[in-house]
Amino acid sequence: MSDPDTVFSPLALTGPLPFLPLAQGDVDYDTASRQQPGLIDHLLDQDGTGVILVRGEKVAVPRGKGALAGRTGASIRLATLPAAYLRGPLAGSTDQSEPPCYYLGTVDRQAWLAMDLDLACAGRAAQDSLRDLAQAADQRFDWLALREYAPHGRPRQVGLATCAVALSRWHGRQAFCPRCGAPVHPCQAGWAQICQGVASGDRHTLFPRIEPAVIMAVVDGRDRLLLQHNQKWPPGFRSVTAGFVEAGENLEHAVRRETLEEVGLNLGEMRYLGSQPWPFPSSLMVAFRARSLNTDIRVDGQETDDANWFTREEFGTALAAGRLHIPQAASVARYMIEQWYGSEL
Repeated sequence: MSDPDTVFSPLALTGPLPFLPLAQGDVDYDTASRQQPGLIDHLLDQDGTGVILVRGEKVAVPRGKGALAGRTGASIRLATLPAAYLRGPLAGSTDQSEPPCYYLGTVDRQAWLAMDLDLACAGRAAQDSLRDLAQAADQRFDWLALREYAPHGRPRQVGLATCAVALSRWHGRQAFCPRCGAPVHPCQAGWAQICQGVASGDRHTLFPRIEPAVIMAVVDGRDRLLLQHNQKWPPGFRSVTAGFVEAGENLEHAVRRETLEEVGLNLGEMRYLGSQPWPFPSSLMVAFRARSLNTDIRVDGQETDDANWFTREEFGTALAAGRLHIPQAASVARYMIEQWYGSEL
């Protein structure tokens, strides 16, 4: 069924999203310094250098603050350490080309490092000081997943945490060269890896791979929002349409293709809303709002098993009654839905 013509386009007043929790940081990446020999050791010797701790996609916060996650209006800061705390534990770290730290950049001229305690302790049976540091951190701090922490953190600290988690997930998942299978070691202050393969004589450099994904709030001519349910999601949970960009494809084509594939809708006008990193493990979410040219939904039955149009009244009623659950506050989908609805949820 075709969507009736409207005098006023539902996208006419659509503007960029004013806030995305993982895209608010103003960290100076200081990329020019990354290749300086001994940079990490030099920064560890500087008393002003700050350190944050991560474990995969979790970040350390002060003890007791983890219980505040999910509470409206709660503010949570990162647990930070002076660089002096790492000098002793990292002394003698000789089985990697660089100490197991990442240089995140500077904030107001203060340098910041991150260390993944799990990666730092892996394979270091003789490094008791590192294991002692990890045990002390577990006793002293709470640990929150980045997506739990981000809605409560200050923008600068969220920016630092997002970079740290993105690098940590990459190093944790890629221990061997995808080209030749040889072991890899971190280099360029954690922002790259050097392949240790010597058979071919080619010790090439590897960089993190980012997987772009589009996410779109699809509306019809009556400004109803499309929300869908993925087969893997719990009952009642719905979100906007999303999918990965394929090889050789631009973002706009991906928006149209994914929507047609998942719910059978053809899209007309679209507007860019914003983007934010989503390091779970390595995505970049690129958000759009788009108008559908038809309203007859046809789900693919493979990934999407249900989808419906919602007016604001229908949406608010279902949400208040507990029949509808939407994405958490760290996701771009939540802010896309709130922008359409007209208020925070």
